[in-house]
Amino acid sequence: MTTDFIKKYLEEVKAIADTISVSDIEKFQQVIGEIKLGNGRLFFVGVGGSAGNASHAVNDFRKILNIESYAISDNVSELTARTNDDGWDTSYSNWLKASRLNPNDGIVVLSVGGGSATTSQNIVKAIDLARERGAKVLSIVSRDGGHARLNSDACVLIPVVSDDRITPHAEEWQAVIWHLIVSLMKGNV
Repeated sequence: MTTDFIKKYLEEVKAIADTISVSDIEKFQQVIGEIKLGNGRLFFVGVGGSAGNASHAVNDFRKILNIESYAISDNVSELTARTNDDGWDTSYSNWLKASRLNPNDGIVVLSVGGGSATTSQNIVKAIDLARERGAKVLSIVSRDGGHARLNSDACVLIPVVSDDRITPHAEEWQAVIWHLIVSLMKGNV
């Protein structure tokens, strides 16, 4: 049974690799390049496992590509104070306001579902603020992509190959995509 599960999981990973949109990844990379050339900053937005991915991605974009980058969820004191005082739904958008998000910047949404009218309102409001301020919105999402996909300048949609494993595949592929982008851009931009 263990061997069968391992094989099935790896088949699903391969199926995603075989069907993910290469042109969407190229567009994502191009927008990152524009932000870098414009001396903009990247703000990574995620919750749950995607928040952990956001923290890791910041390291790679800062260290390898020399792009000023931040993960909103990394400052636990500020995040919990904003959540307590202002509410979870505005915790990320208010953080971006304090960071003076501007048209040179971009937010990178790492999310399983991308937010909707009933889920991940902190992500939805961060996206809406970015649109209002003229900042770029990039996303790596799954399912139907939600609010993030509808409002992104570049979106990589992780195909659903198993209803039982949407979250693990979405979160593992966030890492695959950002590592691909950083490897591609290293020394080129």
